[in-house]
Formats: sequence, structure tokens, C-alpha cells
Amino acid sequence: MTREPGTTRPTEQHTVTVNGGVRLAYEVTGPPAGPPVVLLPALGETAADWAPVRDELARERRVFALDLRGHGASARPSAYSLPLMRDDVLGFLDALGLDRVDLVGHSMGGVVAYLAASAQPHRIGRLVLEDAPAPLPREAVAPVRPEGELAFDWAMVLAVRPQLDRPDPAWLAGLARITAPTLVLHGGPTSHLAPASVDELTRRIPDARLITLPYGHLIHAAAPEEFTAAVSAFLAE
Repeated sequence: MTREPGTTRPTEQHTVTVNGGVRLAYEVTGPPAGPPVVLLPALGETAADWAPVRDELARERRVFALDLRGHGASARPSAYSLPLMRDDVLGFLDALGLDRVDLVGHSMGGVVAYLAASAQPHRIGRLVLEDAPAPLPREAVAPVRPEGELAFDWAMVLAVRPQLDRPDPAWLAGLARITAPTLVLHGGPTSHLAPASVDELTRRIPDARLITLPYGHLIHAAAPEEFTAAVSAFLAE
């Protein structure tokens, strides 16, 4: 258990085993009786990357931030895919007895979030997608491994990037099954995501609205106050 500087609420660090033996690490904070919110980070990021907004979101909510498989302190198994990450998240809900949660995903974490929301719509109360791409084909760019020690498994990047570049066509159709009211956040002109992608995501999800916060791809890190204001207001509706 750790206590972040300047906060009054401890952040607990735990692990749980899901989906046939995959260990997931996660952080949890906020009142135990608060409505549960699950945060899914982007490709290459970890639960700790939610720190700029986690405590504000946890004022009245129980906030769970995950390390997806191949990231941070979670397991680095031999198999990686976005559907496996989706199943890990749903298995996480089962393991913790969370029947229904609000789900927030950033970038790749947003893809995992909408795959989970389309697979088991009844489990998701509200859905927030921060600068997440629609499941549409895009120009592939070969990933370049950063130098030094990584906080993620490079084999995971090599497995997942092609799925982001050439998504299963069923994922696009599956967006129509999402029943959760959905907030789509776009980072504006400095985001690498084309407006057409987030527009299509918003159009395909039945009850979705789009807000542009013009701070680039890392909205929650670049403008934490505006991010938490928008997300908290949406979750409170």
C-alpha cells in the first residue's frame, strides 16, 4: 500500500489471476462502497500512468487501474491479442465480483474497453474512450523498439500493433451491441488520430457523444483538470 504525495487516500497495489492463469497487477483507491470505475491504459503504459487523474476520480468512486497483460507488473505470457486482453478485463471483473462497472480506456486501452463493452454489454454502466481509434484499417508503420529496459513486453507490441492496423471487421459491427452511454474524447488537431476515426466511433456506438479536448493524444496527462471535469460529470449523470 502506498500513499501518494499530497493525497489523503492510500493507493493499494494487488494482483489477481484471470483467464487461465494470467496474473494481472492493479491499483485500487477510493471509498470501498463507491461505484466502481476501471481504468485501462494505452499501449506501453501502466496503471501508474493514470496518477494525474486517479485520485480526483476516486473522491467518490472505487477506482481500479490495471496493468494489461505484457505491461508493468502483470504477467508476460507467450500469447498476446486484443481479444485476450478483453477477456482478461472481463475475467478481472469476475475475480473481484464486480457485476457492473464504468469503464475508461485510453488509446489501445479504449479498444480493449469497447471490445469488452460489446462482448458483455450488461457489465458496463458507462464507457469513456479517450483518443481511441475506431476499428478501421489504417496505414501500418513498423514499430521501432525504444532503447533500454522497457516497462512492457516488446513481443506484445509486435503482436498487437498489426491488430490495431488491420482490425477484425467483426469489431466494427460489434460496436452496435454496446448499450452503455459512451463519452468519446478526442485530443484535437495535435492528436495522431484522424477526426474521421473518432467520428466513426461515435456514430457506430448507439448512445455516444463526442467532446474534443485539444491537448493531443495524452489528454489526461496534459490537461488532468479538464479531463476529470468532463469524465466526472459524465459518470455522474
